[in-house]
Amino acid sequence: MLTGAHQGLWQVAVVWGFGVTLAIYATATISGAHLNPAVTLAFAIFRPERFPRRRLLPYWAAQLLGGVLAGLVVLATFGPFIDRFEDDRGIVRGEDGSQYSAMVFGEYFPNPDIFGTSEAARELVSPLAAMGVEALGTGILVLMIFALVDRRNGRPAGKMTPLFIGFTVAVLIALFAPITQAGWNPARDFGPRIVAFFAGWGDIAIPGPRDGFWVYIAGPLIGGPIGAAIYDFVLRPALPERPEDLEDSGGLAKARSGDA
Repeated sequence: MLTGAHQGLWQVAVVWGFGVTLAIYATATISGAHLNPAVTLAFAIFRPERFPRRRLLPYWAAQLLGGVLAGLVVLATFGPFIDRFEDDRGIVRGEDGSQYSAMVFGEYFPNPDIFGTSEAARELVSPLAAMGVEALGTGILVLMIFALVDRRNGRPAGKMTPLFIGFTVAVLIALFAPITQAGWNPARDFGPRIVAFFAGWGDIAIPGPRDGFWVYIAGPLIGGPIGAAIYDFVLRPALPERPEDLEDSGGLAKARSGDA
């Protein structure tokens, strides 16, 4: 957005998807790759044997801290380009319209880069509708994560699981970013948004136009557990009790118990 290096939403979505993939490969063995408070909440509720609930608040704190540090890195690295972007477009940081530069840190609805920041554009998506979209996208993401890591499901992607999770993120961004910019992650939005608040965007960052910052916290935290519940109560009951009994419909292979 700042440099013109990426043209089109799908290019941005793919970069995001691969970024998530690499982060999972880097941290899965250490922390279970809990990069998202909504995913962590879903695991604490539905998989307490794998993620003890006592870890929930420390993980949330670490995730938010990571978001803040990432926001600081973005500000330090791209600060001159943000200044140039604002100068070229006559943007006054902290005033209405500076969402165009603030969106480097946090999300806005509807996507300012597509629909602008006028009052008519804002009426396209209400805060409640935006929260619903964030809940829907996060729910789909968590459902897919639960399906991909489930032993009873034979862990269908195997060592490619991080790639498929990243690809899920990319697909969701491509579909829903025009509406809400596709946050899906409270820490990813709120952490950098704190940085933007203190870097001069003020009320444009927090609480945001129409006081909408909460959408990107409440939506994912509601949608994540709902996606996990749909997987556990709708899809999972149809799976065999033992992963070694799982055989795909085409008869290509059986899931071995040693893979579980």
